[in-house]
Amino acid sequence: MSEIWILDDDRSVRFVLAESLRDAGYRVRDFDNARAALSVLTHASPDVVFTDVRMPGTDGFQFLELLKRSKPDVPVIVMSAYTDIASTSAAFRGGAFDFLPKPFDLDAATRLAQRALAGAAPAADVPAAPEEAISLLGESSPMRELFRAIGRVAATHLNVLITGETGTGKELVARALHQHSLRTRGPFVALNTAAIPAELLESELFGHEAGAFTGAHKRHIGRFEQAQGGTLFLDEIGDMPTALQTRLLRVLAEGEFYRVGGRELIRVDVRVIAATHQDLEQRVARGEFRADLLHRLDVVRLELPPLRLRRDDIALLAQNFLDRATREARVESKRFSADAMARLKAHDWPGNVRQLENLCRRLAVVTAGREIGLHELPAFLTDPQIAAMSGIAAAGRGIDGPAGAASGRDGDWPDALRHAIQRAMRQGKPGVFDEARELFDKTLLEAALELTRGHRVDAAKLLGIGRNTITRKLGSSRHRRG
Repeated sequence: MSEIWILDDDRSVRFVLAESLRDAGYRVRDFDNARAALSVLTHASPDVVFTDVRMPGTDGFQFLELLKRSKPDVPVIVMSAYTDIASTSAAFRGGAFDFLPKPFDLDAATRLAQRALAGAAPAADVPAAPEEAISLLGESSPMRELFRAIGRVAATHLNVLITGETGTGKELVARALHQHSLRTRGPFVALNTAAIPAELLESELFGHEAGAFTGAHKRHIGRFEQAQGGTLFLDEIGDMPTALQTRLLRVLAEGEFYRVGGRELIRVDVRVIAATHQDLEQRVARGEFRADLLHRLDVVRLELPPLRLRRDDIALLAQNFLDRATREARVESKRFSADAMARLKAHDWPGNVRQLENLCRRLAVVTAGREIGLHELPAFLTDPQIAAMSGIAAAGRGIDGPAGAASGRDGDWPDALRHAIQRAMRQGKPGVFDEARELFDKTLLEAALELTRGHRVDAAKLLGIGRNTITRKLGSSRHRRG
């Protein structure tokens, strides 16, 4: 009969987990501290170990290190209520079989013990993460699962495809994968393939030789060479032209390429992380994306949850963004009132985390006083009738509109404005003209202040108006809402 050890200073956790494992037919021993378990190791050996991280005296990571020295083949499952990337990567870095976030499902814990006993290979070792490792915020269940996946995947050399709606933080995940990987001492190079004209993208990726085309006066080193020994992050990979997809496929398959206009074969060792908000399977079906390239990129897929599916994180994110924005703008610290925070948590946030962050930046510089109340929030949060109109502001900031439809393309916002106004008039809403004008003016001011990080003189120059006009309009807006 297999013997499983449980280390946790919380008696209730030890009791319920031990009973569940005994019911599954295992012999169980439990310990309330690591030193007690280490003393027993001199004359006994477990088949599987569950250990908590935070315990008095020797913690779970130290126990893991000591256990692996004497019994490297014993699978260890690390448990913790602190499911951030640093914790998960530290567990896998130390040789943990898996990471079990608390609170956990007892059936899931039992199945995990069964897999450990079946002899699955442990995760690969990775070097220590730098002190200022990239962090992602979130304590909700979807984010806990994401952190756990990042901790495991970072320890490999596998290519990763990150999917998720616009504004969910795909580049942050890519940076976290790099910072906690074997390549952490190498470069992290990012390229948004949708932001580079198609005729220049090949040169950006693979470089070019002098004289390769008109204007190529000297050799240019591309992103693949720049990322040698590190990680190359290709954002919006779904927008890559078909011809370049073929070249990218060769690099992924062979690790080699030619610069544009070159004859020297360049070999590189680069981990590729790609990201997209599009459905690549649908693009493959339409002949817009190569199926074999998708298979090369999609070795491991990480899907980022939209903010509306992790509402428990909104308060944490909002206050963090607000604190950061007030520090950057060098203004007094602020906080959200209970009513204002409730309204933030109730909103669907079609632009996801990026939209929330941009809102906090604006509120940090345009709100008077230390508390942001319900009346300080923009109309798209406080007035459902004109929520559609706020899509205009979102479009101007490159944020997805309702239902995830991209509304940031040039020329879209007049149509969005016209449809929103017509809808409001059909609903019999009074004062449509004044309300739309106020929203439009306010959006212009907030967009300029956001770009200039709250500097009104610079914002006035961008808008082509006087500084006093900005001050007067902001003041009159607060007065009408007050």
